[in-house]
Amino acid sequence: MTDVYLEIGPKKVFACSLDWPGWCRVGKGEEGALERLEEYAPRYRVIAGRAGLPFEPGAPVVVERVPGDAMTDFGAPFAVPGLDARPVDAPVAERDTALVRAAWEVFDEVAAASPAELRKGPRGGGRDRDKMISHVIEAERSYARKIGVRHKPFRPDDAVALAAMRDDIAEVLSKPSDGGPLVPGGWPARYAARRIAWHVVDHIWEMEDRRL
Repeated sequence: MTDVYLEIGPKKVFACSLDWPGWCRVGKGEEGALERLEEYAPRYRVIAGRAGLPFEPGAPVVVERVPGDAMTDFGAPFAVPGLDARPVDAPVAERDTALVRAAWEVFDEVAAASPAELRKGPRGGGRDRDKMISHVIEAERSYARKIGVRHKPFRPDDAVALAAMRDDIAEVLSKPSDGGPLVPGGWPARYAARRIAWHVVDHIWEMEDRRL
């Protein structure tokens, strides 16, 4: 069994695994979202494998439903499930951090192997590779503030600055926590790991799917 929560917006629903950060898919209605989540299990296995974790998920079991809004329909999960308020012990924190780091590694490899120009979406939209890389990094810098990590803007090709930011994020996420927001107005650790990993993994799959 795989514990999943649903974020339910007016038109779309996100199905997100509680224990596998980044494994989160959107669909029309609850059933559609759960089906999409299962469809992407083979692709998520790449992330789990990079983290050194066996990934043989069972059928999804909905353990919580949380209300979404227009942001859900736009295509980004944002609601923090109540289950993320549970204390996080050292093994869980280390496991979540390993999966976030794995997502970063795979993203960097996929970006390096992708052409600068990517296939346009069905409506002619979508970022090319370098703009997507910049978007992911800048979003990550914004997310980092939700856990008390602050870095000044830097160039996407500044490997030293990127590594420093990621190391600081990982250091925070790898520590046990009481389940509360890590900073006032911020995110609990488990939600932060899931949101950060989701954004990276989502763009890994987009980049792979849009290669020319």
